[in-house]
Amino acid sequence: MRFRDLMREVFSALDANRGRSLLTILGIVIGIAAVIAMTSLIGGVSQALVGELGLDQARMLYISGSTPTRELDEADLEQIELNVPGYDFVTGLQYSSANISGGTKTEEGASLLCVEATYFDAGTVNFIAGSSFTDRDASAGSMVIVLSQPVAKKLYGGDGSDAVGKSVKIGNDSFTVVGVAEAANAYQAENYVPYKTAVSRLPDVYDGYAQVIGYAREDVDANDLAERTRTFLCSYLGVDPDDDESGYVDVTAMQSMIDQMNATMATFSLMMSAVAGISLVVGGIGIMNMMLTNVTERIREIGLRKALGARSADITKQFLLESVTLCLVGGLFGILLGYGASWALTGVASSLADGMTVTPALSPTAIAAATGICAGIGIVFGYYPARRAARLNPVESLRFQ
Repeated sequence: MRFRDLMREVFSALDANRGRSLLTILGIVIGIAAVIAMTSLIGGVSQALVGELGLDQARMLYISGSTPTRELDEADLEQIELNVPGYDFVTGLQYSSANISGGTKTEEGASLLCVEATYFDAGTVNFIAGSSFTDRDASAGSMVIVLSQPVAKKLYGGDGSDAVGKSVKIGNDSFTVVGVAEAANAYQAENYVPYKTAVSRLPDVYDGYAQVIGYAREDVDANDLAERTRTFLCSYLGVDPDDDESGYVDVTAMQSMIDQMNATMATFSLMMSAVAGISLVVGGIGIMNMMLTNVTERIREIGLRKALGARSADITKQFLLESVTLCLVGGLFGILLGYGASWALTGVASSLADGMTVTPALSPTAIAAATGICAGIGIVFGYYPARRAARLNPVESLRFQ
């Protein structure tokens, strides 16, 4: 029997039991939709989290260390660059907070990041207006500041861009706004001042770096660079990793954090897919049940076909193709439903994660896998009914009432 004739018979049989067919594939639709929606949601959340970390975040290393007598300073950073090859640059920073006043309004307890100009080279700060301060500003201890957009909007209205060129007060000092930067997220709105300016003007900022950020070259393994930096600093500072009283050194590569996050997301995705897979198994059982019912109802038809010359292989192909077609149709509806559900779920996730936009990450691989799973279910759960139909005795089948 030609394939075209087989397909005609398949669709004719399915159309004759349209309601039963639609109910049977419901488990397949739900299972595939759940798999597509969950993988798209988890992939979207993972991409959004990585995006929140900034551009080229995999190349960043966070370095901190101290001894009982001192913390890392500018001379230590020079030693790191000299003795641990592989960095584009290494820069230090301090944390502070202050009331920032501009016009007639004040932002109380605003977060201040006291940084060198090289900090902005990492590409983690996006400007909506103006620019960062320069190396000359940083080395001269100039009275300049980069405001976060939420603070600039509160002080000067609009989108905050009008704040550039204006003056704000921190304590008794006036700072000129040279740039307005986007907030990293709803919970992290940093304002930036030159490190030397902060040390000389802000009472709670001491001379020493609370945090050091290194930026690895593109051809360097960040995890290996982190280990080499840790080894050097322990030797250089005289810190024994097993003795907390001698001080501490901690070097964390953002790449390792990203790898851990991806591993966690992959595990969660696997768990959710396994749960969704239960629906596919239930749907497959439903397919088998329907096909067995079809065989019973069509015994006389099978006997007549065999009497007219149909081979057992033709009967097997027909019923197996019916099963696969049911699963593929269910898979198609499941993919469409899952794609729509993924947009709805990511919309909910975006609203819950204020300041972070989540979009579904639907990959062609997931669609291809879903199609393959549907075909596989059709073959696995349709084979037994198809073989049972093919083995029927044509004489006894024609006598069946």
